[in-house]
Amino acid sequence: MSARQASCGVAVMAKASAPGRTKTRLVPPLTYEEAAGLNTAFLRDVVANLTAARAAGAPLASYMAHGPPGSESFFRDALPPGTGLIETWLPGFGACLFHAVTALFERGHDAACVLNADSPTLPTGLLVELTDRLARPGDRAVLGPAEDGGYWVLGLKAPHRRLFEAIDWSTERVAAQTLARAAEIGLPVEILPTWYDVDDRAGLRRLVAEVLHGDHPGPEMPALHPAPATAAFLRDAFARTDLADGLNVARPREPEIV
Repeated sequence: MSARQASCGVAVMAKASAPGRTKTRLVPPLTYEEAAGLNTAFLRDVVANLTAARAAGAPLASYMAHGPPGSESFFRDALPPGTGLIETWLPGFGACLFHAVTALFERGHDAACVLNADSPTLPTGLLVELTDRLARPGDRAVLGPAEDGGYWVLGLKAPHRRLFEAIDWSTERVAAQTLARAAEIGLPVEILPTWYDVDDRAGLRRLVAEVLHGDHPGPEMPALHPAPATAAFLRDAFARTDLADGLNVARPREPEIV
């Protein structure tokens, strides 16, 4: 399915990997170089998850809403061919989000979504549900809350600027304030299940438990995306470094040779 044929454009809000500039809240227990490497693994897994959703019938096209300026070559080298690129580097995160949304509509999509880059194990079924809800008739927003009070995705049928105004970005008030802005303009909002961002030590511990030890949040949640790039990165880090001690988690078992 080409980007032009896909009714839903999904822009991942992404930064090019650079030591000291990406995933710095994970230092320690990671080094700055490891945090940058993990960022690249996350980006690869998010694109793979979108590809899996498309294979499951979701009519979507994948984009990176990226920065800083001049980072196109990083994304072209790191990601599969066909991943769209939208340079998005403006003063204020709300302006970046709205720019990404309007760019998707300008490219001919009937719906536009902004997706975080910090949830590599997000269940693929939630992405399919996202596009299903946006495909129904009538204007609406579809919001996936994050456990920290933000949101992991926001999908729209039209570019409603007000949803990105008067928001205290990077706080626990983001999702609630977004819902309040939607109520101000009379926009219906459908809510997806809550998920989490990997942006601190606790999130990294949870991620390790999922990708290296097989943990799952419960039967009410669809199957997790396996995040193979992230799993490979973490398995290598556990083998080479004292990351297990830094996170106070068990080292993954080596696969049995049959």
